[in-house]
Amino acid sequence: MNRKPLSRRKFLLGAATVLAAPAAASAQPGYYPPYPPQAPYPGPQPYPGQRPYPAQQPYPDQPPYYPGQQPYPDRQLPPGNVQPQQGGRGPMRVSPDAQPADNHPIYGQPIEPPDGQQWYIGEIPDPPFVIKKVNQELLNPEFRRQLVSYSHTEQPGTLVVDPKQHFLYLLREGNTAVRYGVGVGREGFGWSGVAMVGRTAVWPDWVPPKEMRLRQPELPERMPGGPNNPLGARALYLYQGNKDTLYRIHGTAEPWTIGTNVSSGCIRLLNEEIADLYLRTPVSTRVVVL
Repeated sequence: MNRKPLSRRKFLLGAATVLAAPAAASAQPGYYPPYPPQAPYPGPQPYPGQRPYPAQQPYPDQPPYYPGQQPYPDRQLPPGNVQPQQGGRGPMRVSPDAQPADNHPIYGQPIEPPDGQQWYIGEIPDPPFVIKKVNQELLNPEFRRQLVSYSHTEQPGTLVVDPKQHFLYLLREGNTAVRYGVGVGREGFGWSGVAMVGRTAVWPDWVPPKEMRLRQPELPERMPGGPNNPLGARALYLYQGNKDTLYRIHGTAEPWTIGTNVSSGCIRLLNEEIADLYLRTPVSTRVVVL
């Protein structure tokens, strides 16, 4: 059967008809129904039953440890402090000339308060004993507990001890810290590094080291906790792993020694301040000693 070849004009007309057919069909009802309008994307949604993550507070409110305790003063932050030295990281380094001192006021020559100064203005119930409340007006303002600016990269809640400046910092968010004034004994300058709070104690017993008892046989093997105990109202015992470093952060009944280098001991705070720090320092807290 012979077919006539299509002319160029008929070919182009046929192609145009084929291309126009879908457009014409889509105009007819029921053919290629349009997509429904899309709702805007609502963003990520929580999993079913998931509770929203609470906003983290800069520092949780703590109940007072004795009636009438005043909160941290709402004051303007003093000028910023330097960032903790990176050299404090790693194992503790014991100074080769660190020697124990035996002239603690309880078991050696007493350190007397300055003449004519009334350091105590009341008592704070702390069963089974009482904590003598210190007249803060007699303290150097630098060494009163206060909120300060402090640049750091540690986790909030970490303790940073600066023995040379006689400060202990409880770090908070936003490059701030609660700063406590401390007294530093010879052992407090003996080493630096990183440890953790291995245990804590209320009105702790004091156990003199064997080396100290060899030099002073009159010392007891153990002194029960109480107002005359060298460790004061509270003690934080610093460990590296399971090993006791023999380094303590503890109280003192000698407020006039805060901000000074005392004859013995590690890091001492006012008894009322160590009682406050004790509430804010759980076991396993990281401690950086500069």
